[in-house]
Amino acid sequence: MGRWWGAAGSGLVRRAVEVVEKARTSSYHTIQAIPREYTGPRVSAKDRAQGRIPAVVFTQQSLQPQDSSSSRPISRKHLLTTERKQIQSILEDVKPPYFCSTTFQLQIRAGSGSSHLLESGAVLPIKLHKDPETGKILNLVFVWADNVSELKVDVPVVFKGENLCPGLKKGGYLNKIRTSLKYLCPAENIPPKIEVDLSNLDIGDKIFIRDIEVHPGLKLLSKYEEMPICKIVSTKSENSETAKA
Repeated sequence: MGRWWGAAGSGLVRRAVEVVEKARTSSYHTIQAIPREYTGPRVSAKDRAQGRIPAVVFTQQSLQPQDSSSSRPISRKHLLTTERKQIQSILEDVKPPYFCSTTFQLQIRAGSGSSHLLESGAVLPIKLHKDPETGKILNLVFVWADNVSELKVDVPVVFKGENLCPGLKKGGYLNKIRTSLKYLCPAENIPPKIEVDLSNLDIGDKIFIRDIEVHPGLKLLSKYEEMPICKIVSTKSENSETAKA
């Protein structure tokens, strides 16, 4: 999808317009968890050895005053463990870059194999901690994502249309200045990603944060709307110099 802007000077400047994928809840993935009473390195190591991942879920402190109609008090917090195999299966489907911008259903049961449901609801992962050497998942952090709440989300930026980009066809290079944007999002309107279309960009063209069109309920948590997200540069050296700047 593209859009044209008029520009002063000798001609038209073509810029890409971004496509914001519709927010979705990964309802076909219901994360199963059980409570854990104790914390600490030894307890966590034992959980991991048994094929489980230590996790925590709580209510995120919003920038807005808490709605009195919310069913979850701000202190609501659970220490949990989840099945490693299930989380790995989810990551194969959702893909790691979008995991922390996709909401899931969470069911907390009394114990492994128990049918007794303690609590359930929509959650948003906000941290996926991995071992830097092995890549194994060490910990997970979730926040409740009820429809009445607003959540601070780092939404990944995905660049597309590189094969059609005039500037890249001329030998230019893509300087990715921002790879995510932080928004305050209604829980029901969290975009898993923002797609930035490069198919109309020539060398020297940029896309700025101010150009991003999102759901009207989303609020950008940045004062730098004039900052570019990306630029098509003529040489690799210019790319490196721009990144350092």
